[in-house]
Amino acid sequence: MLLRLLGLVHLIAFGSLWLQVDGLVSSRGILPVAPWLERVDAIVEGAAWLRAPTLLWLWSDDAALHFLCAIGVLCALAVMAGVATFWMLAILWVGYLSLAVAGQTFLQFQWDALLLETTLCALFLVPFAWRPGVGLGGAAPDPRPGIWLLRVLLFKLMFLSGAVKLLSLDETWLDGSALEYHYWTQPLPLASSWFVHHLPAWTHRLSSWTMLAIELVVPFLIFAPGRARLVAAAVFVAFQALIVATGNYGFFNLLALVLCVSLLDDGALRLARRRPAAKPNGRQPTRRPWLRWALAVIVLSLSFVVSVRELVYTVPRQELRPDNTWGPAVLETAEGLVLEPTAELLEWIAPFRSISGYGLFRVMTTSRPEIAVEVSDDGASWRELAFRFKPGDPARRPRWATPHMPRLDWQMWFAALAPRQAGWLQPFTQRLLEGEPAVWRLVGEDLPTTGPPRFLRLAYHGYRFTTRAERRESGAWWRRERLGELTGPLQIEAPAPPAEARPARRSAPRRQSTGSVG
Repeated sequence: MLLRLLGLVHLIAFGSLWLQVDGLVSSRGILPVAPWLERVDAIVEGAAWLRAPTLLWLWSDDAALHFLCAIGVLCALAVMAGVATFWMLAILWVGYLSLAVAGQTFLQFQWDALLLETTLCALFLVPFAWRPGVGLGGAAPDPRPGIWLLRVLLFKLMFLSGAVKLLSLDETWLDGSALEYHYWTQPLPLASSWFVHHLPAWTHRLSSWTMLAIELVVPFLIFAPGRARLVAAAVFVAFQALIVATGNYGFFNLLALVLCVSLLDDGALRLARRRPAAKPNGRQPTRRPWLRWALAVIVLSLSFVVSVRELVYTVPRQELRPDNTWGPAVLETAEGLVLEPTAELLEWIAPFRSISGYGLFRVMTTSRPEIAVEVSDDGASWRELAFRFKPGDPARRPRWATPHMPRLDWQMWFAALAPRQAGWLQPFTQRLLEGEPAVWRLVGEDLPTTGPPRFLRLAYHGYRFTTRAERRESGAWWRRERLGELTGPLQIEAPAPPAEARPARRSAPRRQSTGSVG
C-alpha cells in the first residue's frame, strides 16, 4: 500500500509539472533552464553538476524536459503496478531531482524536497527485483530500515512544523491568534476557507493550540508500541484531511498520508486480519543485512544534524537575550558543537534536496497583498488578467486545485509579499508582452486572437474576506483595495533601425517614454 501510494504521488507530481513545464522553464518559458545552467557553470568553480545535480547538463532543450516528465509518469505507473519497484523508484528520484533543480524558484517548495526524501527512504524497503515479489538471488530485504526511516521522516515533518512556530517567537502563534489570519492569508484559499474563517474567535484559538499539540506531542507516539502508534496515525490522517478541506497544497497532504501508512502493519488493517496467515515463501534473508542498516544510520545522522540546524536558525537573532541567558547559550552550543564541523558536509548534500528541514508557516502573515497583471492595447483602457486559481475578481468563488500544484499562482503569492525579491516577474511580464502561448496558458487565459497586448502593468491590491453582511449584500467573497502600482506601463521596445536608415535628430522635445521590459 505504501509503495503504491507513493507511486500515485509521483504520478500526480510529474503529471502536474508536465502541464506547466513549457511555460515555466522551457526555452520560451519564464526562467529558461539552458541559459541558467550556463550561468551556473560560469560561476561555480569545479564540478558544477554537483552544485546543480540534474540530467539536463547532458541535454537541456525542451524535448529533454518533456522526456523527463514522460519517464516519470511511466515509472510511477510501474511502481503502482509493483514492477521493478526499486529501479523505478531510483529513476523517479533522479528524474524528479533533475526537474526540481531545473525548475529553479518554481520547484523550491517543501513538498518537492519531501517527495525526494520519501523516495530515498522508500528505497530501503524493496529488493533489487524486476518483478513483483522476486528479489535477485531469491533474497528478501529486511524492511525495518526503510520503515524506521519513513517514521523518523514523519516525526521530523510534524515536530519541526510545530517547533519552528514557537521558536520563531511569532506573536500570533504565541497568543493563539494565528488561525484568525491563516484562512484568508494562505496562498490559495478555498470557498470553505471563507466559512471556517467566520467561525467564532474562540474556535480559532482552540484550533491553534490543538494543532501545536498535534505537531509537538503526538509525533512522539510514532515510536510507541501497538495502539498508541495507531492513534498517532489516526490523528495525523484527520489533521491532513482538515488541511485538504480548507486550502490548496498540491500533493503535499497526500504525501504526508503516505508517510502515515508507515505507522501501520498488516494486522492493523481489517482486510489483512481477515486473511489467513501467509505461507513461507522459502526465500532466504538478504545477504549483508548490515549494509542497509549502516546506510540507514548515516541517513538518520544527517537528518538529525539538518533538523538541529533548522531549529537553530529559526530563532530570530535580534530576539536573543544579550545577558547570555538560554538564547545565546543554545545558539552557541548548537553552532559550535553540531553545525560548524558538519557545515561543509551539509553544503555538499544540500543540492540533492533529499535530507531537508521542514516547517510551514513559521511566521503567520497577517495581511494579504496581491499582484494584479493588467494589460492594454492603447495605454488608456486596462483589463486584469484572470489567473486560474489565485484571487482576482472579488466576486469569483475561490477554486479547488488539489492535487494539482499551480506553481505560478503559488509564486505570485510569494511575489506579492516581497516584490523586489521576485526577479522572475520581469521575464514573466516580458513573455506575456511577447505573446508566448505557454506562459499565457499558465495564467489561465488564451492569447488574444488580435495578438499580445501593447502595454502591461503590475497593480498592487490588498485583499480580505468579506464579512457575512457584505457577502449577503454583494455576493462577493473578497473585498479589495487598490494600494498602487508596482510598475508603470511596460511595453516591448521596437528594435532600433540600422544607422543609415535612422532619421536625422530633431531639436523638438521628445515625448516621455513609458517603461520597458525589452
